[in-house]
Amino acid sequence: MAITLNNGFKMPIIGLGVWRMQGQEIKDLILNSIKIGYRHFDCAADYKNESEVGEALKEAFDTGLVKREDLFITTKLWNSDHGHVVEACKDSLKKLQLDYLDLYLVHFPVATRHTGVGTTDSALGEDGVLDIDTTISLETTWHAMEGLVSSGLVRSIGISNYDIFLTRDCLAYSKIKPAVNQIETHPYFQRESLVKFCQKHGICVTAHTPLGGAAANTEWFGTVSCLDDQVLKGLAEKYKKTAAQIALRWGIQRKTVIIPKTSKLERLKENFQVFDFELSKEDIEVITNMDKKYRTNQPAKFWGIDLYA
Repeated sequence: MAITLNNGFKMPIIGLGVWRMQGQEIKDLILNSIKIGYRHFDCAADYKNESEVGEALKEAFDTGLVKREDLFITTKLWNSDHGHVVEACKDSLKKLQLDYLDLYLVHFPVATRHTGVGTTDSALGEDGVLDIDTTISLETTWHAMEGLVSSGLVRSIGISNYDIFLTRDCLAYSKIKPAVNQIETHPYFQRESLVKFCQKHGICVTAHTPLGGAAANTEWFGTVSCLDDQVLKGLAEKYKKTAAQIALRWGIQRKTVIIPKTSKLERLKENFQVFDFELSKEDIEVITNMDKKYRTNQPAKFWGIDLYA
């Protein structure tokens, strides 16, 4: 299944996020995921593993496992490179060993002190607070992103972690509209207004953290996961699926793209097995009532400032 973006390109509705994956683990996971049926991979310069992803993709292409045109590859511009968009994109392409990206996202709506292309540092000031660069506007960054499309380096461009106000502004100043807004959304953090706003204006919503972060965000941010909720467990029993599959299917039926992350082969298979059932309207409503407006991914822990405040 795929969603057609506002520029006509098709984006697979499920992908594999590669955050917090390293070394040989990445190669095995990507190659195995392609064999399972995944055709969409969500990367970022800040994940510091684009080179490893590139090696895995090269092997997949060289061995005939898949063709480049069959894959949808996303990566993201880091905060410290807002003033160096072209150089940052080319650096990612080189590491990924690709000639073009299917989708390039502005990772966060904030420019920070430049620390060198591809270094993806989050420089802090002497006060321990993120060193935000107030000389680079998001509009300037976006117009540089548009240039990547014109030059053929990127097919689609989008935004990430933008709220309604910032998304609305991007629509106003853009010549090329954002194709995607990638945001945290899951049963505990549904953000229905933002999702509806984006979809109304032709922007596809991609759900990062579609399972509520699970173990990864518990470890990093001390948050709890919706997968432990008795409501999801009850629905899982009803449909003879897992709680994760229920949450992912809910995301699909919202017409959002889902990019669950896992390092386990069995979970990789499980997360892809969400096309053989459908949640009833009544059960969708049950999940709707689970919303706690609960964010699980909170970079303020590292930045000394809550950019969502």
